[in-house]
Amino acid sequence: MENRSSRDPQVAEVLPQHKFDHSSLETYLNQYLPGFDAEPEAKLTVAQYRSGKSNPTFYLQKGFQEYVLRKKPSGPLLPKAHRIDREFEVQKALFSIGFPVPKPLLYCSNASVIGTEFYVMKHVQGRVFHDLTIPGVSPAERSAIYVAMIETLARLHSLNIHSLQLEGYGTGTGYCKRQVSTWIKQYQATAHQDIPAMNQLSDWLMKNLPDNDNEESLIHGDFQLGNIIFHPKESRVIAVLDWELSTIGPPLSDLAYFSMSYLERRNIARLCQGSYFQEDTGTPSLEELISIYCRCRGINPVLPNWNFFLALSYFKIAGISQGIYSRYLLGNNTSEQSFQFAKVVQPLAETGLRLAKRTFKTLPHIDTTRKLLVQTRKGQEVLSNVKHFMKQHILPAEKEVIEFYIQNENSVDKWKKPLVIDKLKEMAKAEGLWNLFLPAVSGLSQVDYALIAEEMGKCFFAPDVFNCQAPDSGNMELLHLYGNEKQKQQWLEPLLQGSIASCFCMAEPNVASSDATNIECSIQRDGDSYVINGKKWWSSGAGNPQCKVAIVLGRTANTSASRHKQHSMVIVPLNTPGVEVVRPLSVFGYVDHLHGGHFEIHFNQVRVPAINIILGEGRGFEIAQGRLGPGRIHHCMRIVGLAERAVQIMCQRAAERVAFGKTLYSHEVVAHWIAESRIAIEEIRLLTLKAAHCIDTVGSAGAKKEIAMIKVAAPRAACKIIDRAIQVCGGAGLSQDYPLAYMYALTRALRLADGPDEVHLSAIAKLELRDQAASLKAKV
Repeated sequence: MENRSSRDPQVAEVLPQHKFDHSSLETYLNQYLPGFDAEPEAKLTVAQYRSGKSNPTFYLQKGFQEYVLRKKPSGPLLPKAHRIDREFEVQKALFSIGFPVPKPLLYCSNASVIGTEFYVMKHVQGRVFHDLTIPGVSPAERSAIYVAMIETLARLHSLNIHSLQLEGYGTGTGYCKRQVSTWIKQYQATAHQDIPAMNQLSDWLMKNLPDNDNEESLIHGDFQLGNIIFHPKESRVIAVLDWELSTIGPPLSDLAYFSMSYLERRNIARLCQGSYFQEDTGTPSLEELISIYCRCRGINPVLPNWNFFLALSYFKIAGISQGIYSRYLLGNNTSEQSFQFAKVVQPLAETGLRLAKRTFKTLPHIDTTRKLLVQTRKGQEVLSNVKHFMKQHILPAEKEVIEFYIQNENSVDKWKKPLVIDKLKEMAKAEGLWNLFLPAVSGLSQVDYALIAEEMGKCFFAPDVFNCQAPDSGNMELLHLYGNEKQKQQWLEPLLQGSIASCFCMAEPNVASSDATNIECSIQRDGDSYVINGKKWWSSGAGNPQCKVAIVLGRTANTSASRHKQHSMVIVPLNTPGVEVVRPLSVFGYVDHLHGGHFEIHFNQVRVPAINIILGEGRGFEIAQGRLGPGRIHHCMRIVGLAERAVQIMCQRAAERVAFGKTLYSHEVVAHWIAESRIAIEEIRLLTLKAAHCIDTVGSAGAKKEIAMIKVAAPRAACKIIDRAIQVCGGAGLSQDYPLAYMYALTRALRLADGPDEVHLSAIAKLELRDQAASLKAKV
């Protein structure tokens, strides 16, 4: 079996100063680590990670088993430094709730085993980027990587320390004062020369401590690109590493530390040996990332004491650099480049002083209206490929697909898909035209995808071919954003592969579901399970033979919480006892076999494991808003293409048919219909692109008004256009000879599918009044 250390540049032979007794370790792990001795004949191999500059970190391999070991450094250490027991404790708490960290397996306080305390965790295979430019990826993927990183930080800061049982993990309030005092002491204990800028910066920090120094959130302490493991192929965080400096304190300290890479870029580049951000490489601006962070946490983007936290971050990294150099002088540091850290302490301190004197009142306004039509180069390439695929393969197969459903209308095969669609799926996947809707997988922006989805909208089964169909695309987004690692592995991965399908159960027959707080379906905790009882309908896709799982919104027992925190979402496999798929519902007489129909489903004492709850109890509305953002404007994107197809049919018919002595388009009323339809398409395309651009720049929450507007405008406009096309086609437009009647039925349904137009209009009015009030207040 190949040893990983021979092929991974991150690991190498153990440094002489960090060698330990491998046989002693193996004996201990055989006794105390379950499964370690699964291959007793295999030899334990040990290699050392070169990136670790504080706690030495080692890669362990025994047969097919892979682990990572972290230990204290040898020799004299600073008081309270290198607390690996705390690392183990926090990772254990985080792993238990599905936050992306390596699985902690074993902690050993017995220093006689390898000379120091240590702990062992599961090895995580993925990508680690130490170069801030993230070379070798597309601009869109580079952007998605940084967005995934900032979303993960926001998720960390949103965790409840009481739920994690980490109340005693930190010292309590007064974090900022303790941090300044601690790093002053640490720096003074390791300083090898007098650096005036460090003394001046420490004095400034002590004199400018925030008045409100009592925030208590779990913070990482060293949140940076090199401490993140990303999925091997997706722009998704699968593990956050190096929790040595984690504690309880203000989240802005982490955000400021993360932001250092974006400030004084050329200075940072010089310190980091030539790594710097180039313009137009896909790296989001700091303003955009902080806006996304604030949106994810639901906080005001006006950041109090921002200059203090930035200055503290520079002082902290300068102190860490001094400590690394000090350990180099003592001979117990892992990095071969440790001697260079002596040169960076003074420039870091000087940068911190400059930032301390700047005033950061608010973030610059992000213009969400510029460059609406600009796709990335990758977006343009994918759009071109999709257009070619549609023309060469999908549109020619349309007749065969329609005939399949006509022939099998009364057959048991009516819910199956014709073989030609499976063949087209294989071809699309082979060409890389797969899962294009999900930025973390495709590397496309929402603006990129808007024009691609428009192209798909021209054929009713095209989204299925590219694995971009509803409701699966929305469910995949949901699991990607909010699912834990086990949920992603069990359900997201097969959905992304297209090997299974899913449905979403929200609306109910017995209540007005347009007001989602009415939802009555119950999700009750019972030991290690949740029990679901209730009736759902309009669960799209449930008739698909490949539909294996439902995501169900229901009410959890917490009457003391606000109306919008009483509902949760839970994953329910459809083969669970008590799940009854009752009947398909027709849409203007169409059962919609291709899309798996729209079903009524009853849940009768359905019991699922407690780990199937998504994000936690009471988070259902929070999740729903995330799902109903990008996922729902995908419908609007496709509607633009559908409207284009309707205009094409209308124009062709108007040119071919003659009435009252002249072609139909020669009649002024028909010509006006064509003109008005073109105007409407251009309007909804621009509004769709603006909504997509807003999601790309300020997130779904920041784009609420634009999303609501296009949800109203797109189906309304498309319905009018299709109605005109039907009128031009006459009786034929109502028949199966044209797709117009089916197109109208599906488009009209969208004016209810995500809530009535009236709900969106009320939301738009509320947001507009708020914006106008803010504008008037600003003028006063």
